[in-house]
Amino acid sequence: MENLKKNPLSLHLSVDDFMPASNDEKESLVVMRDSVNFWKDGLRRLRKNKIAMVSLVVIILIAIFAYVLPAVWPYGYDEQIKYSENLAPFEYGKKELERIAAGESVFPHILGTDRSGRDFAVRLMMGTRVSLSVGLLASVLVLVIGATYGAISAFAGGWVDIIMMRITDILYTIPDILLIILLGMALKDPLEVLAMKPGFGWMQKLGPNMISIFIIFALLYWVSMARIVRSQVLTLKESEYVTAARALGASSGRIIKHHLLTNCIGTLIVTTTLQIPSSIFTESYLSFLGLGVAAPMPSLGSLATDAVKGMNTYPHLLLAPALMISVMILVFNLFGDGLRDAFDPKLKN
Repeated sequence: MENLKKNPLSLHLSVDDFMPASNDEKESLVVMRDSVNFWKDGLRRLRKNKIAMVSLVVIILIAIFAYVLPAVWPYGYDEQIKYSENLAPFEYGKKELERIAAGESVFPHILGTDRSGRDFAVRLMMGTRVSLSVGLLASVLVLVIGATYGAISAFAGGWVDIIMMRITDILYTIPDILLIILLGMALKDPLEVLAMKPGFGWMQKLGPNMISIFIIFALLYWVSMARIVRSQVLTLKESEYVTAARALGASSGRIIKHHLLTNCIGTLIVTTTLQIPSSIFTESYLSFLGLGVAAPMPSLGSLATDAVKGMNTYPHLLLAPALMISVMILVFNLFGDGLRDAFDPKLKN
């Protein structure tokens, strides 16, 4: 290299140019960062987002509160304790005070009891479980239907795409609450008959209104997901690897499944996560209107409805479910925003 520096037009190289580099020369080289794939880079960016990580911790704590604690709680969500109606937090009923006086240990009612003498803490846990489960299941339902519909619409194109998108426009105009009421009334008798058969007892616990909510999610709430996936697939279907897959004879279903939807996975995860708080809120306000799960199974919305009647005397019965709804919606939105910032290529530095 020294020879080239002295005479740039010369093509002769010196033997010294091929000598091993010294330690000083090696240390002077710029060390590049190890290459990472899409997922590793996204997770690395997500871990740097403190708000998203705190939200994830809160989500885990809520899941433990809803799914683990009821199994070890000494009271059942539908257990009515005599002479323990409308107790304040950490207050005992008449019979419980007698048991304590006799030397027996009685677990306190941390959040008191409701007007039927049921421990409110375990009912709050079960209500959180119901609302969270509905939000998760509804979001998965929306993901499957919306992603499939949007991908097929964009991949087919032409008049198929036009007709499928006009159907989504029509679905936007249908009022969901009206459909839930009509379906709840129409499904009440058939579901009661079906619930009496072996293996379908769970329908009786949920009730026709809750099953109607899932049907409405399957009919209406996937529209936004379908439009998002359609816009992504319209861009991806013109890529070189899709053209190569077609040239190799891959079927349309295989291209959609293995080449298009897999490259939309980041968008699908983010959109599904942001759909969860929307589903939780929808279930909560429908249960608040009396269109949720059947009694005695609680939901956060139904707990708030029961508490409204005595909110002046027992405000904590309304505050607890309302606070839980607010926290769940907040942390899922914050975590969804963190996922979007981590996995959206447009937001990368």
